[in-house]
Amino acid sequence: MPPFSNRITRLFNISYPIIQAGMVWASGWRLASAVSNAGGLGLIGSGSMYPDVLRTHIQKCKAATTNTFGVNIPLLYPGIEKHIQIVIEEKVPVVFTSAGNPATWAGTLKDKGIIVVHVVSSSKFALKAESAGCDAVVAEGFEAGGHNGREETTSMVLIPAVCNAVAIPVIAAGGIATGRQMLAAMVLGAEAVQIGSRFVASVEASSHINFKNAIVHATEGDTMLSLKKVVPVRLLKNKFFEEVQDAENQGAESDILREILGKGRAKKGMFEGDLEEGELEIGQASALISDILPAASIVKNIYREFGLAIANPVKKI
Repeated sequence: MPPFSNRITRLFNISYPIIQAGMVWASGWRLASAVSNAGGLGLIGSGSMYPDVLRTHIQKCKAATTNTFGVNIPLLYPGIEKHIQIVIEEKVPVVFTSAGNPATWAGTLKDKGIIVVHVVSSSKFALKAESAGCDAVVAEGFEAGGHNGREETTSMVLIPAVCNAVAIPVIAAGGIATGRQMLAAMVLGAEAVQIGSRFVASVEASSHINFKNAIVHATEGDTMLSLKKVVPVRLLKNKFFEEVQDAENQGAESDILREILGKGRAKKGMFEGDLEEGELEIGQASALISDILPAASIVKNIYREFGLAIANPVKKI
């Protein structure tokens, strides 16, 4: 697979414009290092990690790859300054921030020579990230798994809107799992793709095998945005999801929804494999996933499909 060159691949010093999203309970050092070794950019998902656990994952990732890797830090969590300090101390080269104001930490990270990318759900937030000094943005559409923007803008609209709004490179995310979709995103103006759901169903992902199998068997319509009065999150439908839906349909306010959510619900579902009572965060792209593969094979397959799509962009019937 010949390497690809554009602003994103040069920014991260990677061979292919494929970024593995930093996901809670799924993307530890094994997955991140495997993707980076395959020529993409692997990200450790720090959102489900205590500070000492994050440090361990960073150190193990350093030992497992000499290529560029990064850490995703959701800014909405309390005590996030400890995660920031650890990535600085461990000299992590790339940090993706999400779910918060990028201006809070972008300057601190960039002063230490760290490349900073922020995840956005609108062109308005993309402009704020650019003003904060971010090196690139991820335009994440409504199709994505996990926490989503309240605007509910789909990738097909969001990607060109963000590309038109900012001068810094744009990475497309949300509903992308194949090489043909990667080409479509780049035709819309993106310079790379960030992929989550496809990598959750990988050998190296730390997510439970029950969750991986549920992803493989998912079809269109099996995910839906939930908990809109708390923090909107796309979930695979199960008993917990139905309980939340019933409460929302009856007009439950955020305090009642938080009580139903409780603590440790995502860990129970995605890491411990409770497919009924757990919170199963996954994107609409799950409908396109039919197997569990090594991360390197996923990178290779997506990039190969991308090349075939370039050669034959319009399918003829």
